[in-house]
Amino acid sequence: MEIFVTAVTIFVLAIFVGFEIITKIPPILHTPLMSGSNAISGITLIGALYAAGIQESNMTKILGLLSVIFATINVVGGFLVTHRMLGMFKKKDAPK
Repeated sequence: MEIFVTAVTIFVLAIFVGFEIITKIPPILHTPLMSGSNAISGITLIGALYAAGIQESNMTKILGLLSVIFATINVVGGFLVTHRMLGMFKKKDAPK
């Protein structure tokens, strides 16, 4: 039970810190920070793969699979958003 309370406390603090950091970022910094957060999400994906591979019980298998799915969605979505935002800065071709 003590481990569960510690894990929930860390989770709640991570939510609070993440929200505070994201709301304080000016819009001009979003593109470079998205690239950095994609790298962090890649590390999260590695941790999710590790969690999925432990296979101590059916619950760890299910949670590990869900974490892999959500981390993958986060990484792919982050790169798509970054690619789209960088496309906004490209010079458009003149009409013929």
